[in-house]
Amino acid sequence: MRSTSQNGLRLVWIYPDLLSTYGDQGNVLVVERRARQRGLDVSRLDVRSDQQIPTSGDIYLIGGGEDRPQRLASERLMRDGGLNRAVANGAIVFSVCAGYQILGHEFVNDLGQRQQGLGLLDVMSTRGEGDRCVGDVLADIDDPLGLPPLTGFENHQGVTHLGPTARPLARVRFGNGNGTGDGYEGAYKDTVFGTYMHGPVMARNPHIADHLLKLALDVNGLPPVDDQWYEALRNERIAAATQPA
Repeated sequence: MRSTSQNGLRLVWIYPDLLSTYGDQGNVLVVERRARQRGLDVSRLDVRSDQQIPTSGDIYLIGGGEDRPQRLASERLMRDGGLNRAVANGAIVFSVCAGYQILGHEFVNDLGQRQQGLGLLDVMSTRGEGDRCVGDVLADIDDPLGLPPLTGFENHQGVTHLGPTARPLARVRFGNGNGTGDGYEGAYKDTVFGTYMHGPVMARNPHIADHLLKLALDVNGLPPVDDQWYEALRNERIAAATQPA
């Protein structure tokens, strides 16, 4: 992992003009706030789709969006190449929904065509033929990550299959997750993460934001912060997910 000491921790929010439909910009706000609460020197850069992706960031976040903006975002990220270069240099990426699909090998775009993704995660997405996956989700995060259960809100028609080099981010207790019927939700490999969870997911799961910070700083722990508000929200949404429909 590159050192963050010279210029502080660098957060990059990718394409807010295309991929910020479902409030996922809240994720970068939570990561930024939790870094500042610990006295960390942190800077944030919002990169629009007509701008180049910098390769010097430490944590990159990408959100969800509608089908056409997803296609445009994928095309521009492919042409740009900056995100792939950043990951090759050790950067961390956290993606949601449309952004998650873009990080895979391919997805189905708004024209009904298969579109190449960035190949940063060993996943492939298709369009589901059944009911849309909508509602609260509760899932157990993959054991090696050592994190509490995941809570979020899904709203997608996509079905995402994991390849052999991707691990499921979580296993669903309630909800659909990746839509494949195998109980998996999201995927990750090394420092690249993807999920279908909105909420925004970091507000519901601040421990994920902290995990990204620890990866970026290459530390095993962080000073404690006041999680009272986050825990109240988590408990409320976990209860909602477990209520009968």
